[in-house]
Amino acid sequence: MTTPSTSKIPVTVLTGYLGAGKTTLLNRILSENHGKKYAVIVNEFGEIGIDNDLIIGADEEVFEMNNGCVCCTVRGDLVRILGGLMKRKGKFDAIIVETTGLADPAPVAQTFFVDEDVMANSRLDAVVTVADAKWLSDRLKDAPEAKNQIAFADVIVLNKTDLVSKPELLEVEARIRAINPYAKLHPTERCQVALADVLERGAFDLDRILEIEPEFLEADDHHHHDHDHGDGHHHHDHGHGLKHYHDEDMQSLSLKSDKPLDPQKFMPWLQQLVQTEGGKILRSKGILAFAGDDDRYVFQGVHMMLEGDHQRPWKDGEARQSRVVFIGRELPEDAIRDGFTKCIVP
Repeated sequence: MTTPSTSKIPVTVLTGYLGAGKTTLLNRILSENHGKKYAVIVNEFGEIGIDNDLIIGADEEVFEMNNGCVCCTVRGDLVRILGGLMKRKGKFDAIIVETTGLADPAPVAQTFFVDEDVMANSRLDAVVTVADAKWLSDRLKDAPEAKNQIAFADVIVLNKTDLVSKPELLEVEARIRAINPYAKLHPTERCQVALADVLERGAFDLDRILEIEPEFLEADDHHHHDHDHGDGHHHHDHGHGLKHYHDEDMQSLSLKSDKPLDPQKFMPWLQQLVQTEGGKILRSKGILAFAGDDDRYVFQGVHMMLEGDHQRPWKDGEARQSRVVFIGRELPEDAIRDGFTKCIVP
């Protein structure tokens, strides 16, 4: 008997480049009076620089904060720490796992698809990336991890916006959108974002992702052969002074169907796709309307790993539409579109 996903503890994976402001955000979670119990798993306790007055007694690995949250360091295996947290009395509202600044978030996110105990008790809620408005454009040029962190994100906190001009901010936002048009973007100063916008997002309540359908993906399909400025980016000027970036390295692909899908075709097709192309697919997610099924089926994936579940019944009057999103590098777009089309019930 699988635990329904609603009763599992939501886990947020927090990533971001060194100095972007992750620590500020973690400090807020661990000290603000938000009335929630969060467990925060960090790589290095010292890096956070938590004020000792906020800590009330601790065993060697887990520090309890006076706002009811706890903080612990990854000294060993993440799976073991998660197991220990699950056993603690007064379970948590949510768990936040911080990844190191240079790291690719994939291995951390994959933990929530691999270990059976972890999967039984928790679910990956969202990947949140904190980015630095002033330096992100440079990082995207010289650091592949920075681009991965943006591509992976469900939520992006674009911090330090007070340090850039309005045109610079628009440019960095356009660059982010070129890599990942689906993430929810919050421009902030000093990480002043409502914690509810970052934690317990239900990011795989995909309604939220797909609310922000990127119009320009469709509008720009015919612009792909625009002139190239030599830096690997196409620039489009749509007449309102905004450059539009097309990222050569990362693509996102959105598929939809108003007709039901055949689960006997779709599931094997999806499995096969991620087995063969999973190295190139960073994230995949979708809401599926299967023939003869009154429930919405929702799936999400990281590279080769997938998890999926019936989420809830389709509501009366709700359009039974299937929508699937892939984000990755060198995606075989035509093959993916063709394979998806073949799964539609004729």
